[in-house]
Amino acid sequence: MVSIQKGSEHMTARERVLNTFAYNRTDRVPIDYAANPTIDAKVANALGYSRDREGFLRALGVDYREIKLKYKGKIIYPELPGLKVDPVYGFYTRWVDNEYGGYDDYCNFPLYGAEDEKIDAFMFPSPDGFNYDEAIGGMKLYDDYALFCGDAGVGDIINSIGRLMGMEDTLVGIYSENETVLNLIDRKLDMEIGMLERLLDNAKGRIDFMWIGEDLGTQHAPMISLELYRKVLRPRHQRFIDLADSYRLPVMFHTCGSSSWAYEDFIDMGVKAVDTLQPEAANMSPEYLIEHFGGRLSFHGCISTAGVLANGTAKETDDYCRQTLEIMMKNGGYHFSPTHWIQDNTPVENVLTMYQAAHMYGLY
Repeated sequence: MVSIQKGSEHMTARERVLNTFAYNRTDRVPIDYAANPTIDAKVANALGYSRDREGFLRALGVDYREIKLKYKGKIIYPELPGLKVDPVYGFYTRWVDNEYGGYDDYCNFPLYGAEDEKIDAFMFPSPDGFNYDEAIGGMKLYDDYALFCGDAGVGDIINSIGRLMGMEDTLVGIYSENETVLNLIDRKLDMEIGMLERLLDNAKGRIDFMWIGEDLGTQHAPMISLELYRKVLRPRHQRFIDLADSYRLPVMFHTCGSSSWAYEDFIDMGVKAVDTLQPEAANMSPEYLIEHFGGRLSFHGCISTAGVLANGTAKETDDYCRQTLEIMMKNGGYHFSPTHWIQDNTPVENVLTMYQAAHMYGLY
């Protein structure tokens, strides 16, 4: 059994995260974690917390806890043999094995090639169908932690609708401003806004920030034009930011790939932090982000799950994390986190090294 050695700390996790959003000095960088199930189980076992999820997160030093709403309503989507259907969003997945574990892969897109009548008939559940009492009750377990509502898929349009219509139909519908597609998008967002508003009302000020997302880039270039973003997506994302602002919550915006081209708009919209920060994508290196947006956005991510962490040695992982921290910590405002869920092909030793590096080199 191994353990993560921690330095001197004098702030609660909640204080640490909120001060990082505000670019105030903290005792250390706040630390976040996400991993695929196979590697997650291996790391938890290595630390001796296979059956204690909260103990595992505390052992790593994770400062964030998600307040997640569970769906308790009627399943309104048909079940298909051998597939899983998401009870909230209606998309289908099948399990695909690989040499390291496997993935739930999207398939059987229910609105692919659909006529307007079928798209118009597609419904999302009511916000009434979620267990708010359980979510609120769970907050009591995390008094000193930074609590967030939403996630990287909340507010998302391209990926979420793509799982229903297929990516090509989705992008064409957005580009052409097809009324039927836009109505489908708005029904999805209306459900999420309703869920968040009810949760925040009941949380009575205990939730600390809202997390939303939209994948806007490939590895090399924007997925859509800035003009299209401003015309179609931005007003819809603004609804979530305005909702958060009405509760005085900062917003963290998840974007994959080369997405810094949208960050000036994010700042103008009121976004406080950006998430993922794939350093190998165009205009997403730590140096570029600090030079262009340091002091104006808080950064969450930047520890690539596709590079040294998965393919290098423990020594290379340590060097990489140290170098990233040296750049991103210069002016504060950095949340230490993997860019995506840590992948199953990642050596356990590298994951442990990554989190030890955060505690060793992340002290202010």
